Amino acid sequence: MDGYWDLLVGDHFVTIMIRIVIALILSGLIGFERELKNHSAGFRTHILVGVGACLMMVLSLYGFEWMIDAYDNIRFDPARIPSYVISGIGFLGAGTIIVNGMTIRGLTTAASIWTVAGLGLVVGAGMYASAVFTTVIILLSLVFLNNFEKVFKKGKSSYVVEIIAMPGLELNHAIGVFEHHQLVLKRVEISRTENDLRHIFITVDPGEEMDRSSLFEDITKLDYIKHAAERK
Repeated sequence: MDGYWDLLVGDHFVTIMIRIVIALILSGLIGFERELKNHSAGFRTHILVGVGACLMMVLSLYGFEWMIDAYDNIRFDPARIPSYVISGIGFLGAGTIIVNGMTIRGLTTAASIWTVAGLGLVVGAGMYASAVFTTVIILLSLVFLNNFEKVFKKGKSSYVVEIIAMPGLELNHAIGVFEHHQLVLKRVEISRTENDLRHIFITVDPGEEMDRSSLFEDITKLDYIKHAAERK
């Protein structure tokens, strides 16, 4: 019976099982943090990436031992499969990046997916202490640095202008008005509504000498502008 069990699960089944569970826990912690912030790739996605990468690593380590035992002239590189995992995981991270006008979102989530794949590989290789330490560092970075960034930006005010434009407006013409008033652009977002109208949200650093009335007067002078107002 023991011989049949060894044949069914292999010599390293317990080791593989432990490593997969550890990869599940560590990648799940990072995914849970992303889930709490309602990002596109959350708890389940990070677990799948981490466990999948761990599985590929243990496959590379233990999956071909029988060939080495059976044939003296066969050699293998345990890093070959992991190298493909590292390079191939980029397509999944790219799917979480959203580009809207001049605004890019999802870069942190894409980076966390790539990092979770690395964690899975490290756990699969049996480097548990390194994996746990890295997970702690990642969680501290995601949680505390995000709060620090909010505190740092708290004293910096932003001013948002909403422009409703008809088809035909050149975006660089609208941006040129803000540049003419020597305003620093922070973000530009564009969304479309019915009748092909575009809602353009331009966030700027207002500065101390910003003339709001003159700014809106110059914006409304542009062709194809239907409405412009301060966004509350």
